[in-house]
Amino acid sequence: AETIKQLDPLTVSFQLRDNIGFTDGYGQMTAEDVKFSIERIADPANKSPYSGDWATLKEVEVKDKLSGLIHLKQAFAPLWTSTLPTPSGTILSKRAITELGGKMGVKPVAQSGPYILKEWLPKQRTVLVRNPDWKYEQGAFAEIHIHPIEDEKTAELGYEAGDLDYTWTAVSSISRLKQTPPPKTTVVEKPSLAFVWLGMNQDVAPFDNPNMRRAVQYAVDRKAVVDAAYFGAAATATGIIAPGLPGHREKNLFDFDPDRARDMIAKEGLAGTTITLDILNKTERLTAAQVVQSNLQDVGLTVEIKQNDSGTFWTLGAKEGDYYKKLQMIISRFSMQPDPSWATAWFTRDQIGVWNWERFSSEEFDKLNAEGMVELDPAKRDVIYKKLQDLMEENGNYVFLTHEVTGIMNRDTLVAGLKPNGEPVFTDFKPA
Repeated sequence: AETIKQLDPLTVSFQLRDNIGFTDGYGQMTAEDVKFSIERIADPANKSPYSGDWATLKEVEVKDKLSGLIHLKQAFAPLWTSTLPTPSGTILSKRAITELGGKMGVKPVAQSGPYILKEWLPKQRTVLVRNPDWKYEQGAFAEIHIHPIEDEKTAELGYEAGDLDYTWTAVSSISRLKQTPPPKTTVVEKPSLAFVWLGMNQDVAPFDNPNMRRAVQYAVDRKAVVDAAYFGAAATATGIIAPGLPGHREKNLFDFDPDRARDMIAKEGLAGTTITLDILNKTERLTAAQVVQSNLQDVGLTVEIKQNDSGTFWTLGAKEGDYYKKLQMIISRFSMQPDPSWATAWFTRDQIGVWNWERFSSEEFDKLNAEGMVELDPAKRDVIYKKLQDLMEENGNYVFLTHEVTGIMNRDTLVAGLKPNGEPVFTDFKPA
């Protein structure tokens, strides 16, 4: 946009830049494309998992070819922090999507921006190329090759072998790399908004018993888990909302108390129960899982760790499959945007079988979560989001572990464009 302004709590005006074009002959981006894109993701009929990013949208009004108004039914606190700056604010070509029957395929058309997609090979590489039709500041590189490497330790080896110019590092490697970086390398550490937790599925035994969920909360030594997995580089979490955001809590409700856990399990007659713990196949997750395994063994439970590749892991709790019917316990990590609503949005009842794999179900939680989205007073939002995390912890489904930190290294010949939390913005990468 050339300009975008909040006129009042319910109205946002926008004026598009002139001469922003779509590739493949789809012409100029217009206000009609803005209207189409925003209303498309917000429409419940389209069943977008991110429709909540536009939860209070009323309509988008087109004023002329390049300008319009976004009308809201209620004020929406995350609009400027986690809706407009994210993929939920992406503008698509109305004509292209309509011709494609409403869905974008794996070979996108009508692209726009400094770079466009040249090649996508799943689990191998994504290649971006400079957009020759882009009328504004050109991308600094002819091509950017992005390699999806699931384990940061493996990525470090690729970097040290000269195959990569930029990578995230394992959190456990940050201290070593800062002290002894590879030649001609910049190593930085950024705070992370992400959250990692141990979750329990309340619809599957033994965690359909709330006393067993509470026993696990008492049994897990969170500090030992985090110290072992991250070599002391990360702090333990008090919830899913990181320090610095409204709703960050100062402490957990339930602390490490193995004697209490042991007594609770014995009273339920469930000592000796075997539990499967599903994790993503990553070094840090495995280490964390092994400490949890040891903690639970100490209180009378046997844990079998099941490692999954990413393609399998991210389907485990989905309603489209049937593994959710036997999923018991999981260590998971969600990335975040700089608004507390992006932490809590995934644990509502309508997210059960989507991202809410613990199948946590609370009418009070859903009501408060909706209130937090429309409350503009930071102090009141702080109270709301602290209470939301209290409800999650009180129900017993969650052991909050860490927010991690983000370790990054890149060649001295490269200036990496980064968000404050360390996420890369590839369009901002430039030669040093």
